[in-house]
Amino acid sequence: MPDDHSFAADLATSAGQVLLNTRSEVVASGTAGGKALAKMGDATAQEHIAARLAAERPDDAVLSEEAADDPVRLSRERVWIIDPLDGTREYSEDRHDWAVHVALWECGALTAGAVALPGLNATLSTAGPFSGLGAPAEPVRLAVSRSRASDLVLTVAERIGAELVPMGSAGYKVSAVVRGEVDAYIHSGGQYEWDSAAPVAVAAAAGLHTSRIDGSSLEYNRKDPYLPDLLVCGPRLADKLLRVLASI
Repeated sequence: MPDDHSFAADLATSAGQVLLNTRSEVVASGTAGGKALAKMGDATAQEHIAARLAAERPDDAVLSEEAADDPVRLSRERVWIIDPLDGTREYSEDRHDWAVHVALWECGALTAGAVALPGLNATLSTAGPFSGLGAPAEPVRLAVSRSRASDLVLTVAERIGAELVPMGSAGYKVSAVVRGEVDAYIHSGGQYEWDSAAPVAVAAAAGLHTSRIDGSSLEYNRKDPYLPDLLVCGPRLADKLLRVLASI
């Protein structure tokens, strides 16, 4: 059996390919689009991931956005936390800024994970490799929602003179920090564990700061998977951002 890092990367990558194939087939047939395409993508990616986990990691529990929550996960030592398609809007609009999330939680901590970026033909995983962490840019670049940055992020940006960089899904935004395209991602608008588990696992493996916006630890595989806020940034920027966040 492949190690969990390699398995997570392969699973996320293969699900991404399923999503690309599904979108191409649907667009070519002209039978669906928009929300219907997004729903189909969610379903096909979930089916693919569930089948592989059942076959290759049958003793592990699963928490997925697209499946009923089985409380047995709370008594297991290994739980896969999955978002089969993070960024359904971007996916349905034939954009590149969406992702597939696969993370492994073991005995209280995230131990492996991968974020596939099929639109870029890339997958980031806890196995690396990662480039060295440099100093934040001047001005600091903040990844924000395509539609509207939150009031919190707008206030932070104003206080530190940051540049706002709009992009799609949460996983794509965290990946942009890992890839050095932006310096930080601050989120306060509500998320669930599957929205951040894999990106946080990868970001932490890359040496980035990951926490809630009050600086407290991110905890996973809880009874209630609601995990509404997130900060991911380079370690040189963390104290500055946490001080500003605490003052708002």
